[in-house]
Amino acid sequence: MMQRWALGGSLAGALAAGVACAPARWLTRPVEQLSQQRVVLQDVRGTVWSGSAQLVLSAGEGSQQAVALPDRLTWRLSPSLLPRPSLEVSLSLPCCTPAPLSLQAQADWSGTRVRVLDQHSTWPAAALAGLGTPWNTVQAQGQLHLETRALDIRWAERRWQVAGQATLSLIDLSSRLSPLRPMGSYRLQLQGSQGSAPMQVQLDTLSGQLQLQGRGEWIGERWRFEGEASADPAHEAALSNLLNVLGRRQGNKAQLTMG
Repeated sequence: MMQRWALGGSLAGALAAGVACAPARWLTRPVEQLSQQRVVLQDVRGTVWSGSAQLVLSAGEGSQQAVALPDRLTWRLSPSLLPRPSLEVSLSLPCCTPAPLSLQAQADWSGTRVRVLDQHSTWPAAALAGLGTPWNTVQAQGQLHLETRALDIRWAERRWQVAGQATLSLIDLSSRLSPLRPMGSYRLQLQGSQGSAPMQVQLDTLSGQLQLQGRGEWIGERWRFEGEASADPAHEAALSNLLNVLGRRQGNKAQLTMG
């Protein structure tokens, strides 16, 4: 009996040690699958629980377009069993996060839930080119400021449920398709579902010669978005190529649609 207990203890200790030292490369496949290969981890170092990697944005499987962010992403994962199983996640990227981004993930019989602690971060707009069309054509330059408030994302009953807010400010944007620099600054605000109201997104122009506006909502399992891009008459020629890419042209305007 004592020998069995000793053997069991040795196996449990070996298993715990193996889990604690699990290599960080074990995360690469799950991250690619969850993001449909739009987020890729390269040159991965460390362990699953504490590691770093080069963060690359891609247009998906088979894409030849990819953009690596300028600094390495570092992470720390802290599992907990009480009061219910959860995983605390801390993400840091020197170029973009003045303070580490903190998430809390939980999974149970009803689904998976991710809570994002209130935060703000700044990202280079050039990284969007890695996501493919139309960003690889637009080749945007500028800064993206992301701020979240009480953001709560849940996957249950094969549907996404989002509560809280996320605001993306696009500051001093320019494009290789236009000599006008900058073209303007914009705000994209996501409002999570409230009661029977679906998740919604609002696009507004803060300033600039290129005017963008639109509104969308999550219907069923996809976004439905309608909006408009228009150029100040004095700058229509400078923005014409960009308007052609953004949507169906109507004079100095282009219709923005998705879904």
